[in-house]
Amino acid sequence: MTHTQALLLMIVGTAMWSIGGVVSRFFESAEGFEVTFWRSVFAALTVAVWLAARRGRQAFAEIARAPGIVWLSGAMWAVMFTCFMLALSLTQVANVLITQSLAPVVTALLAGVILGQRVRARTWFAISVASLGICAMYIFDVSGLDARHALGVLVALGIPLAAGLNWVLVQRAGRGPDLSMAVLIGSIISALCTLPLAWPLGVSAHDLLLLAVLGVFQLGIPCVLVMHAARGLNATETSLLALLEIVFGIAWTWAFGGERPGVATVVGGSAVLGALVYHELAGRRR
Repeated sequence: MTHTQALLLMIVGTAMWSIGGVVSRFFESAEGFEVTFWRSVFAALTVAVWLAARRGRQAFAEIARAPGIVWLSGAMWAVMFTCFMLALSLTQVANVLITQSLAPVVTALLAGVILGQRVRARTWFAISVASLGICAMYIFDVSGLDARHALGVLVALGIPLAAGLNWVLVQRAGRGPDLSMAVLIGSIISALCTLPLAWPLGVSAHDLLLLAVLGVFQLGIPCVLVMHAARGLNATETSLLALLEIVFGIAWTWAFGGERPGVATVVGGSAVLGALVYHELAGRRR
């Protein structure tokens, strides 16, 4: 896979990821652990069908024999899946997306410690500009943090921590084991962990349809795409490109979810996009 192909796959994946916030605003009654459970179930089914179509029954035997790095990556996906939907049930979409934007910094630090990878100056510059843009969005446009919002942000902190480690694991795996299996493992772990907390299940048909949309198109398919794209990118670059989810997500909730962004959000989002464009163009010139 070329760098350009990996870049395009990553953009498509983040655009699909970003629909989670706006779709969740149309639930009738589903929330919290029940949402996480059903979304994870549909994601697991999606990835299982994809693996079976690609490699047949042996794909599932390979999962049982998968090395530790695949299972660790799966655990990180489980943390991200669970924390994301729980945080959305506690606070606004923007709060969750902005909190998870810490992922590039976490990734850069972990890549330096675990991989001995030197982060280039252009990458630090892009991270800094994007972070300033996100801080502007957070300070001026995000609602005040009462107890419920504060808990939502605290839960959302699990996303960048798990994401940072996951991108480093993907880079370390290189051309070795297929980490698409990790998405299936993460979905199953997330579903099993949240089922007791979601029981008894009482989701409406309307909400179940929306949860199926999230599981297939917001989780299963884009996570597989992103895992393939990450093989053609370094860990920090992958994490930096994942910030596009924030811009896309806020745009969707503005257009369809009734959460109108302020001036600072528009300016901050433009800074994120500008930082990403600069990073890619500088890399190509190099």
